[in-house]
Amino acid sequence: MTAQLIDGKAIAASIKEDLKAQVAALASPPGLATVLVGEDPASHTYIRSKHRLCAELGMQSMHHQLPADATQEQVEAVIAELAVDPAVHGILVQLPLPAHLDEERVLARVPLEKDVDGFHPINVGRLAMKGRRPEFVPCTPAGCMRLLERAGVPLRGARAVVVGRSNIVGLPMALLLNHADATVTIVHSRTVGLEEILRQADIVVAAIGKANFIRGEQLKPGCCVIDVGINRTEAGLVGDVHFDSVKEVAGQVTPVPGGVGPMTLIMLMENTLKAAQKSFQVRELQPGGAG
Repeated sequence: MTAQLIDGKAIAASIKEDLKAQVAALASPPGLATVLVGEDPASHTYIRSKHRLCAELGMQSMHHQLPADATQEQVEAVIAELAVDPAVHGILVQLPLPAHLDEERVLARVPLEKDVDGFHPINVGRLAMKGRRPEFVPCTPAGCMRLLERAGVPLRGARAVVVGRSNIVGLPMALLLNHADATVTIVHSRTVGLEEILRQADIVVAAIGKANFIRGEQLKPGCCVIDVGINRTEAGLVGDVHFDSVKEVAGQVTPVPGGVGPMTLIMLMENTLKAAQKSFQVRELQPGGAG
């Protein structure tokens, strides 16, 4: 058996066309502001890709670069300016931040209505609570959920295993699967009996940051595997999943590259569009507005 590929690049492209039409229908373009502290090459690459996609969609983007030794006060001052700028609908602080900065304090300065990365402590808290809705959901987990939806993977009652417990992917991914009525297990570096847990999983989301960590012989035949990992090796980019062995066991699997990566970017654009639409609605309802 060879697994069906879940083509994130193609799915993102279809969403892109829909977003482009919605942006064109607005009276003024959505605006995304990015904040980068330091000169990390990978972070610069991510930022460039975000601004390039903004341009392709007809959205505005602006970038704020700070030196690696920027103080907490300097970073927060930039965010404070962006928070009151009506042309900015989304604020993205590129992570990770230098170690001397308080990441939680920085993210908490982003207004909820502009937190298009979904990392504000209140948005994360709402995601963790039953019956609550965050303003925005973190982009990579949101992209994974969209892939599962487009692939027609049943979620209600499914056994889902999330490999990794990071704040950016693992934990919010587990929460989203739980909201979709899956039975969720999180496994990590201290988990005992990893292979036994994996063999029971209908859905596996790999987000541990270790190249080729999960192999086909560990999996339940016919399961769906979402590979979030991006690892640079001598052979090129590979995921957290050993693709060649997994594709012979799984029913569906995402490739690396071309799986989750494009979905993360397009979910950021979708969140920014939603933020702009909400902002325009609020202005119309205010005294002197169009409404």
